Amino acid sequence: MGSALILASLPFAIGIVMLGLGLSLTLDDFRRVGQYPKAAVVALLCQIALLPAICFGVVLAFRLPPELAVGLLLVAASPGGPAANLFSHLFGGNVALNVTLTAINSVLAVVVLPIVVNLSAGYFLPDGAALGLQFDKILQVFVMVVVPVAIGMLVRAWAPEAARRLNLPVRALSVVVLVGVIYAVLYAERENLVGYFVSVGLAALVFNIVSLLIGYGVPRLAGVDHRAATAAGFEIGIHNTGLAITIALSPTLLNSAEIAIPGAVYGIVMFFTATGFGWLIRSRARSSSMASTDPT
Repeated sequence: MGSALILASLPFAIGIVMLGLGLSLTLDDFRRVGQYPKAAVVALLCQIALLPAICFGVVLAFRLPPELAVGLLLVAASPGGPAANLFSHLFGGNVALNVTLTAINSVLAVVVLPIVVNLSAGYFLPDGAALGLQFDKILQVFVMVVVPVAIGMLVRAWAPEAARRLNLPVRALSVVVLVGVIYAVLYAERENLVGYFVSVGLAALVFNIVSLLIGYGVPRLAGVDHRAATAAGFEIGIHNTGLAITIALSPTLLNSAEIAIPGAVYGIVMFFTATGFGWLIRSRARSSSMASTDPT
């Protein structure tokens, strides 16, 4: 699977992405959950419990091959991606809530990811027990996810001017890293791409659309306001696919190109569906607002 140098550098690459997240966070972002208790609790329950269950149903309905099934469930267990904040800002979501959810989800991922990966590998793969994330691998995920975030937060707290200067370059580098990781997966598996897209493309699309709808609709049914529900929709529908791909590809973790494919496909699809979803809910919100202010 590609160059050994590329594979060895993947954890450092995702570390850059998580460092960029840390540079944008403060402790107040974790405390802020008290300002939006209902929205935060509903969104986190959707992300942690409901989404993996729905994804499990999707992979069964589409009868995905075992490695692709595990890969899509790995995406479902991954936290929201930094791009969720951007989409929330563009389409009128509560960006502060996005930041809070991303911060909490990134920490919870250290627990949620191993559970989902181990259960799905044990169910779908005949050698799943050997392929899952054992304790030593969980420690690697912790170092790859939480440590860079903590470093970024410390830089922000102790050297705010340096954090401000680093924020934009690191964010830009994060985008480059994500594109590079997706390209590496697709290039390495180029001979099998058509078959993979046929196998997992529609399932990834359906799961992505359902994630966005669940992320927005469940909070709205729970009485959460439109802006907070919009933030939840993007947070739940836009995953950190770079993290999912890195865990799948890393030789010391899952070491599987096939498991990485759903993350690469989802990482491409989600930007188009998120844009359409943003336009849809913003248009509906405007129509509802006009209707409520119409004197007739």
